[in-house]
Amino acid sequence: MALSGLEIYKLLPKTNCKKCGSPTCLAFAMKLAMKKASLDDCPDVTEEAKKALDQASRPPIATIVIGAGDNRIEIGGETVLFRHEKTFYHQTAIAISVDDTLSVSEIDRRVKNIEEMSFERVGQHITIDMIALVNKTGSSEKFTAALERVLQNSTKAMVLVSDDVKVIEEALKKCAEEKPLIYAATGSNLKDMCRLSKDYKVPLAIKAKGPDELGKLSQEAASLGAEELVLDPLPETLNQALNDFTQIRRASLKKNYRPFGYPIVSFIKAEDEDKYGSVRDASVYITKYAGLIVLDSLDREVLLPIVTLRQNIYTDPQKPVTVEPKLYSFGAVDKNSPVMVTTNFSLTFYTVSPEIEASKLPAYLLVTDSEGMSVLTAWAAEKFTPEIIADTMKKLELENVVSHKKIIIPGYVSVLSGKLEDASGWNVMVGPKEASAIPKYLKEVWK
Repeated sequence: MALSGLEIYKLLPKTNCKKCGSPTCLAFAMKLAMKKASLDDCPDVTEEAKKALDQASRPPIATIVIGAGDNRIEIGGETVLFRHEKTFYHQTAIAISVDDTLSVSEIDRRVKNIEEMSFERVGQHITIDMIALVNKTGSSEKFTAALERVLQNSTKAMVLVSDDVKVIEEALKKCAEEKPLIYAATGSNLKDMCRLSKDYKVPLAIKAKGPDELGKLSQEAASLGAEELVLDPLPETLNQALNDFTQIRRASLKKNYRPFGYPIVSFIKAEDEDKYGSVRDASVYITKYAGLIVLDSLDREVLLPIVTLRQNIYTDPQKPVTVEPKLYSFGAVDKNSPVMVTTNFSLTFYTVSPEIEASKLPAYLLVTDSEGMSVLTAWAAEKFTPEIIADTMKKLELENVVSHKKIIIPGYVSVLSGKLEDASGWNVMVGPKEASAIPKYLKEVWK
């Protein structure tokens, strides 16, 4: 929890030496509170004060990094309970499990399927984030052999799943530089797992039945020097998971309870063939408030609704998803092809473009920069005006692209037609209000 300027002042030397560049210690404290100065600027601050200020300035939920290089994944780091309060920063990571009971060919095939699993949604390319290697055999040799196959075929961030300290340590000898998450420390192996986390500099998951026991283990792990933690309260039911996850999130944010100041991990074990159960559980966990979920299923029917929900929740409401403002072409366009215009709000673009394609008529779509607003919203905010449209047409040299000098505007902003004709010198046609009417409009109205 952030300290006020007066609270910071109490921890400073109070000598008013001006070595920090501020006239008084109080003025320096105020700058620290506003994050306009660094504690390092004060040469006389004590180590005790540094430690106290460092603890107080820690975010309520730590950001934990799993993986290395381009495939590193960040979880946690959230500051609010609800997205509308500010925003959510790190979307729930999705891992797919790989068991060490599988044969070499089965491991290779499963990893290949994980690597190839992807989705395109509103212009975003979505893939699986991580692989969770599970030690079901209990054998260190088989686990290490499976790990080698995964490492040969994938560079994704990993979770190493085993309660056996020896199994985890042998695996870390081969992949510590990849910074996997080790899962998991329990009451019986906590000291050894914390040692591995410190020695190999990798994040550690701790698990215990319920928030109370988990909080005690988290405190003990911190006292043992484990700094990068992930929590699993091991809920037995979906209702319990919802309650436990919410309790942990609230305690960390509202009460600044440090033992809960870490992201949550949860394994989804839906019953065989229960696709709906997997989607249901994952949806609840993503919404409230898992930082990482591990799934067994590679079924697209399971993963698509999960990644869709995640994308919707973790899209910053203050920063709409946009497409690049430019001239898009559909089909074998030529100088006689129609030109339609819209805004760069991605949902609008991906609603309009399939309808243009469905018309089977080669056409252009001029996309203006509306700061990610839909047509009506942009028009009301004066971000989709005749002047902006005409300026975009001029910048893209539209007169050199087509010869007919006709442009089609959305039906909802037909009021723009007269001023746009004056601003551009083009003939403005009023298109349909709904995107679904575009194919019929282009076939029947466009001449």
